[in-house]
Amino acid sequence: MPRYFFDAYTDNDLQKDDTGTEFDSLENVREAAQQHLHAIGLHEIPMDLDRRTLAVPVTDRDGRAVYSATLSYAGRWLTR
Repeated sequence: MPRYFFDAYTDNDLQKDDTGTEFDSLENVREAAQQHLHAIGLHEIPMDLDRRTLAVPVTDRDGRAVYSATLSYAGRWLTR
C-alpha cells in the first residue's frame, strides 16, 4: 500500500511528517488531509489573532506533491 506524508504549515512554522501513513486510495488521502487540517485549525487559530493561514501539503514517498489542503482565517472588528 502506498505511503503518504502530511506536513503541517501554520503561518511560517513547518511540522514535517517523517513517518507517513499508508492509504489504499487517493480519495482516502484527501479525506485524511481535510481531517488533519480541521484538527490543526481547532488548536492553531488562537483567540488573540485575527489572521492565520494553515496548510497540509501531502507528498508520496518520492516527495511528489499529490494533494494540498489550505485554510485561511481572517477576523475583524465591525464596530469599536
